Amino acid sequence: MTGVESRHSDRAAERVGSRRRDRHDRQVKRSRLRVLLWSLLVIVLLVALVVVAWFTPVLSVRKIAVTGNTAVPTEQVLDTLKIPKGQPLLRVDTEAAAHRVAQIPRVAKVRVQREFPSTIKVTVTERTPAVFFDSPQGPHLVDIEGVDFAIGPPPPGVPRLKVDSPGPNDPKTKAALTVLQALPVLLRGQVSEISVPSLSAVQVSLADGRVIAWGSSADSDRKAQVVAPLLTQPGRVYDVSSPDLPTIK
Repeated sequence: MTGVESRHSDRAAERVGSRRRDRHDRQVKRSRLRVLLWSLLVIVLLVALVVVAWFTPVLSVRKIAVTGNTAVPTEQVLDTLKIPKGQPLLRVDTEAAAHRVAQIPRVAKVRVQREFPSTIKVTVTERTPAVFFDSPQGPHLVDIEGVDFAIGPPPPGVPRLKVDSPGPNDPKTKAALTVLQALPVLLRGQVSEISVPSLSAVQVSLADGRVIAWGSSADSDRKAQVVAPLLTQPGRVYDVSSPDLPTIK
């Protein structure tokens, strides 16, 4: 190939390469334009959806479903929620609504959720009595956290609590509930009373008249393991205050 032919060939290759680059650039520009247009379209649709959901009754509260409550009346939950029918779902402050319902004494936990297109779902977890204590007003029901949440007859199997000042921040109440939680489930149902004259002298009374001298609430899991086989032996007082040296009287 001569020098002239080589130069012609190089220029032809450059023109072909240039056309290819131009086509590629045009394709890139068209692709970017399509992405930009689709992005703008999505943004417009999202804005329109938010406007519809926020300002119009299309996605508004038409139903409030309350579940999990047995002792707390549904009407009380609905009144406490303060969520009007017809309010746009996105404008419902679910956290504030849940906080209001949580103030009901019998309510331990509550969850308020939006369920599109038109439902508010309220899931209630009620407090259950772990112990009760006597008062001039009647028996006070106390949950496992030490919260006094109601006055009324205790359900069968709920033991009496005997401490000076029952409450969630009372050390003796906490000690009694720690011991109760540590007991095996079958034994827990036999407990008639837990008394705490001092933090080092928790006493568990069983329905059949037997007594467990527990000592402090420390090492309760170990004491629970020891007391179960110990109770198979005859006796009246079962002392597990020192779990490595239990005694029976």
